[in-house]
Amino acid sequence: MNFGYNALIFLYHFLWTVGGLLVLPLAPVLRKKRVFRRLWPSLPRESLRGGGIWIHALSVGEVISAVPLANRLASELTHTELVFTVSTAKGMAVAREKLHGNVRLLLTMPLDAWWAVRPVARFIRPSLFVLVETDIWPGLLDYLHRRGVKAVLVNGRVSPRTFRSYKKASFFVRRMLGSLDACLMQSDLDCERLFRIGVDSEKVRRVGNIKFDREWRPMAPEERRARLVEISLSEAHVIWVAGSTHPGEETLILEVFKALLPVYPHLRLILAPRQVGRGSAIGREARNMGLEAVLRTKMRHPAGDYRVLVLNTLGELGRFYGLGGIGFVGGSLVPFGGHNLLEPAAFGCPVLFGPHTHNFVDMSESLIASGGGRRVADAGELSAAMAMLLSDEALRAGMGARAVRFVRENRGAVERIVQYLETTDG
Repeated sequence: MNFGYNALIFLYHFLWTVGGLLVLPLAPVLRKKRVFRRLWPSLPRESLRGGGIWIHALSVGEVISAVPLANRLASELTHTELVFTVSTAKGMAVAREKLHGNVRLLLTMPLDAWWAVRPVARFIRPSLFVLVETDIWPGLLDYLHRRGVKAVLVNGRVSPRTFRSYKKASFFVRRMLGSLDACLMQSDLDCERLFRIGVDSEKVRRVGNIKFDREWRPMAPEERRARLVEISLSEAHVIWVAGSTHPGEETLILEVFKALLPVYPHLRLILAPRQVGRGSAIGREARNMGLEAVLRTKMRHPAGDYRVLVLNTLGELGRFYGLGGIGFVGGSLVPFGGHNLLEPAAFGCPVLFGPHTHNFVDMSESLIASGGGRRVADAGELSAAMAMLLSDEALRAGMGARAVRFVRENRGAVERIVQYLETTDG
């Protein structure tokens, strides 16, 4: 660390101080808001032994990624305290569900204001800080580094947008990431992007994506039959599950679906928007297009002969992919960057996705190469791909089998991370 970077860190803390003083008069108004708890965290009265492992994940996606690693560490390091922090409320809800009993404590991650994050760090007193994917705070990393706490980035990725930002502030970013002892990245491309901004190559290595190591529970025939009955469908239907969709994508998907229906009358669509609050609007749009649509939250049994089920609930999409004959993953026909392709793939769904997958470059390209996924450029290509799969059951089955094999063959990132942590301990 040189004088220039130390000066920038000082300025960074100074700006937080000014911001805190400006916000302080609003404290009584903000007291019940989440931002208040992140600026002035309330710590448990129970004390920790210290010397344990602190794992941090930003939100839902990062929490799900971290679960296999946290569970593995909990099972192997039974005498080591694991503390898990999350930044968002939804992420915390998932962490409580998935990590219950496997971590010593779950805490909300404070903002990077020195008066907020330092008391939390002193309370946890870790020997190792594990940062999952994103949420890189310079103040926290600098504080841990100065106190000799080892810090490791796992499942790291650098999107094109992040890379552009890093290049603009390469002096600061290079030294900020220099506070990390290691950057364990998802792909060679992610490693290359860190090299290009000047991060020490000795600290950077490719270990793969820990999302592959998530425990996938196959859908047993009994569960499948029960779920189909629950949503008033049957084995006679071919179900297209379009998940994690964004504004602009639902219209295209509904138009493609409507055009396919006369040729494939047994086709049904389960449409799951990324933001469940948009479900009602999507249902209205489908009905305005002449399609019978029902919302999951308003579904009665039996539901009648509908065509579109709008899945406006949290936490159900993962299992609903198990009903799909074909899967589509959203955030990819619009320039968002895509979402996790592994959920439909793990259930043996042929996986379709659009051109915008820069959040999952390695995963999307590898899935295509495996024969389990296909990229479509626009609504026209999506329609053609759907028609091809719907008209050839053997093609669907073969593509689905290759998708499952792709997931199984890419597991092992958690093992590589644990091996790294064990070999570099101390």
